[in-house]
Parts: sequence; structure tokens; C-alpha cells
Amino acid sequence: QVQLVESGGGLVQAGGSLRPSCAASIRTFTSGAMGWFRQAPGKEREFVAAISGSSRATKFADSVNGRSTISRDNAKNTVYLQMNSLKPEDTAVYYCATGGPTWGTPMRENNYLYWGQGTQVTVSS
Repeated sequence: QVQLVESGGGLVQAGGSLRPSCAASIRTFTSGAMGWFRQAPGKEREFVAAISGSSRATKFADSVNGRSTISRDNAKNTVYLQMNSLKPEDTAVYYCATGGPTWGTPMRENNYLYWGQGTQVTVSS
């Protein structure tokens, strides 16, 4: 059974940083793209960032581009989302996802088969 476990969320003041991580128990971790999505209260889930299986390709939503980096440690089956200069509008539950192609269409939810349970990120003003 594939499991994705997010951690590293929390409460931070505007301008601060957080580094959520996602540990995956999947044998094909090294081949699949990893994506991060978020869902704020009353809003639909949206794409945040993605990294290819080889780490050669990354993609970011315009809303976080320039403020975030994504990386993966395939030896630990873990992906990290470093978020800096956080804003109150970044407040959301952040989900990681995997189980799809090496890259595919990483901004789309149907690119991924498996999802974590989410970690809450709250940014106070």
C-alpha cells in the first residue's frame, strides 16, 4: 500500500519560511514526478509546485514562483517544498502527490495516483 506522509507545516508570521516535506512509501519513487498542491478554505485545490523523477525539471505556480524551491532526496523517498517570504494568502492545507509519469502534465491533479493527507500551513499577518 502506497503512503504519502506530509510534515513540516505550521504557523508562521508573514515574511517567514516553512519547509514542508513528504515521505513516500512507494517502490517507484525515483521514477515519478512529485507534486505539491494546496487548498485554502472555501477554494478549490490548486497546483503549487512539481519536480520530475530525475529532478531535472521543476515547475511552480505563478503565485509562489521566486519564493519557493522544490527538491527531492530519492535515497530517502522524500520531497521538500521550501517556501520563503510567506504571505497570508499562502494559508492552506498542502498536499503532496505522486504515482504518475516521470513528468507528464504536472500541474494537473490527474497526473498523480496517490495523495497524502495534507499538512496545514498558516501565515499570520
